[in-house]
Order: sequence, then structure tokens, then C-alpha cells
Amino acid sequence: MATQKIYAGAKLRELRTRIGLTQKDFAAKLGVSLPYLNQMENNNRPVSTSVVVALAREFGLDVTELSIGDSERLVSDLKEALSDPVFTADMPPIADLRLAASNAPTFARAFIQLHQSYRQTHERLASLDEALGREDARTRPSPWEEVRDFFHYCDNYIDSVDRVAEHFSNSLEGAVDVRAAAVATLQKVGVKVEFTNDDRVRSYDPRNKVLRISNRSVTETQTFQILLQVALIRQNALLEATLDLARFQTSEARGIAKIGLANYFAGAALMPYTQFLTAANECRHDVELLAGQFGASIEQVAHRLSTLQRPGSKGIPFFFVRVDQAGTITKRHSATRLQFARFGGACPLWNVHRAFELPAQFLRQLAETPDGARYVSLARDISKPAGRYGAPVRRFAIALGCEVEHAGSLVYADGMDLSRADAFEPIGISCRICERKTCHQRSVPPLERKLLVDTDTRDVLPYGVD
Repeated sequence: MATQKIYAGAKLRELRTRIGLTQKDFAAKLGVSLPYLNQMENNNRPVSTSVVVALAREFGLDVTELSIGDSERLVSDLKEALSDPVFTADMPPIADLRLAASNAPTFARAFIQLHQSYRQTHERLASLDEALGREDARTRPSPWEEVRDFFHYCDNYIDSVDRVAEHFSNSLEGAVDVRAAAVATLQKVGVKVEFTNDDRVRSYDPRNKVLRISNRSVTETQTFQILLQVALIRQNALLEATLDLARFQTSEARGIAKIGLANYFAGAALMPYTQFLTAANECRHDVELLAGQFGASIEQVAHRLSTLQRPGSKGIPFFFVRVDQAGTITKRHSATRLQFARFGGACPLWNVHRAFELPAQFLRQLAETPDGARYVSLARDISKPAGRYGAPVRRFAIALGCEVEHAGSLVYADGMDLSRADAFEPIGISCRICERKTCHQRSVPPLERKLLVDTDTRDVLPYGVD
């Protein structure tokens, strides 16, 4: 495949402003002319190789930030929003979307939020009791979606929380039993930890300073929940400061985000960044080995791998997603070019859906998206029993993957024939924005294409696509 040109005008302007240099001085540092820098900052020229080297040498910039980041996410979100039937005009060229995302990211986000508000209003009006009986039916995003987008555009990496969690883990001085060390940490501030047979996974009584953890949960979950409580008590000031910067619109969103940040701390404390990154590279990202080494669950390890985006010390850019049995995405993050649909489910051809058919097994897949990007995808089901007879079992499937150029660093790619083009299964993002014309699993027509209907012919689909 041809190498993708990097247009990073907004990032160049942001860096220059942050360090307080004029365009003339910045151009001199990069070894380019003033007009050339001006063209790069306005995305009229791609960032050249010599400029990439100069950015790393002169300013210590992690150059991977230029190629993957907000711009690609914004392009994906813009494309999905503009595929809505409310926009009757043709889809703008992808070059125009990239230009808007790079040159006017604030406007692009505002447009996405406007479309999101439109969708929510439309959905509320579809239910008369919702539309007529509730005064809080606003056009603002739901708290859950607002928090999801916060982590999405933070690249799923919160530096301050990650570093504090790593410092906490290092302060345990190599304690073998992390759970016992976390319990001791809470006891130092007067919190008593009790293990009960309650159905609730975690329950904290702030008045009496008693934390109750369910014995019915698996050990990994117990440890995680105790570390989460450590974050809420010992790092409350940091969490609140981070929430202040995020400026959530509702108290509900702020509350959900606080739980999310505490979850982030727990994962980062259980799997401290530097130690975990080193271990992941050494075992070539063997999820089971990492789970055993760090006392974490398969899902916790997979999610942690997708957060290793610390500037100057990045891991492999992974995507991570969790889906339920209906195919609804319940968690999503991608540090790769692959961006998940904001609405609806994932592509039915993706191996994450087959994981439910083969429990407790890792499924491997070579996949190619419509833009020509190729991936190694790993999928597995994860069951979450309640720990007693008759209680419902929560079932999900997770997928973890990276672009095929990183296959050598992934133990799961061993033995796969990466040289054959037909070894890569064609997948999409979601049916309504997928451009593949002959997909046998298509559930709805693509919104960007004209349908061809022939009453005398029936193929796999009841229509053709122009």
C-alpha cells in the first residue's frame, strides 16, 4: 500500500504556540523556509520527513502523534454523521473532511455534537410519552455518550492519572499480593475492608468508612474494585481537578466520568505503565501470560494494552472493543485508523461476533477495511457470572487488534499467511456507511449509494448498489 501523507497543520500550530515561537523562528528550527512552514500549517503541504526528524530532535515530539489522533477520529465521525439521510446532498470528498478535521477541529466537533443532538431529539420524538411527558428531553448529549467521547478524544490515555497510579504501584515495593497491599493502603486512612456474600460487587459506606467487597466476584475483580476505591479516597483531588478541566455539561456525566477515571487508576495501578509495557513487548503481547503475571482478567489486560499511548513511550497502537450478544458496542477505543461507529453495532463479518460460538477460545482474523488498511484481529468471549445458582450470566465478547505492520510483535500472528491478499477478510465499520457493494451480510443499504432494483432478478440481496 502507498504510504499515507501526513497533514498535521493544527498540531504544528499548537506546538509553535505552546513553545512561544514566531513562524520565522519555528521555520528556522525546522530547517525550512517561512512560506513552506506556512503551507504545512495550513495543510497545503504534507509534513516532510526532514520536518518529522527535526520535530523529534529539536522539541522531543513523539512523531506518532502526527499520524494518528484527533484528526482521524474526527474524519470518521464526520463521515458517519454526514451519511445520515437528513443530508440529501452527496457525501463531501474525503479530502474535504480531512481538511475540515485538520484546519477547523473545533468546528468539526461542534458539527458532530449538533448532529448528535438532532439524532437524540428525533429518537425522543419517536416516543410520544417521552416527548410529551418529560421536561428534561433536551438536545444535549446523554451523560453516557458525553463521557464516552471524553475518553475517545483523550486517546483513552489520561497522563496525570496514569502516572499517579504507576507511582502508587511502585510504592508497594514489589508486594506479591497487590490486593492485600491495596487493603493495607485503605486501612492506613481508617477504611475497614470486609468480604461479604452480597450480590453487589462493591459497596462503600462513607459514614462508617467500611468497604464491602463480594466474595462471589473473581479475585481479579475484587482486586480491581479495591484499587478503584483507593482512587476515590486517596486521589479524589486529582480526579476532581481532571473533571474540572473536562467541563461536563451535567452532574450525571461528571459522576460517570469520575467512576471512569477511578477505573482507569485501578487498571493502571494493577498494570503500571513502564513495567506492563516492558512485559507486553517481551511476551509479544500474549494476553493470557500478561493476565497471569499481573493478576488481571483477560478483558482488563486487553483494555490496558489499548491505553499504552504515553508520549515518548508508546506501545503498539491497538483497537479494543467490547460487544454484547446483540452486537451492540458497549466499550470502544482505537489508536489505529480503524474507528468504530458511534451508533449501532459492528460489522457482522468481524470475528468478534463468532467468539460467542466458541467460548474460552481466542479467535484470530486477518481483516481489511474499505480504505485498504489491514489488521490482525483477536477475539474472545468473556462471561461474567454472578457467583450463585440462578443468577443471570452477563456475556460479552472483546476484540483486540492492530495494523498488520505490527504483526511481528504479536504472538497471535504466528503462522498466519500475511502475504496473500485473499487471506484478509473484507470487513466494514457499519452497514449504513460501508461502501462494499457485494457484501452478503449487508443488513441495510449504504446511504451514499443509489440502489438498483430489478423485479426480474433476485441475488443474495434484494437490490443492487450503484
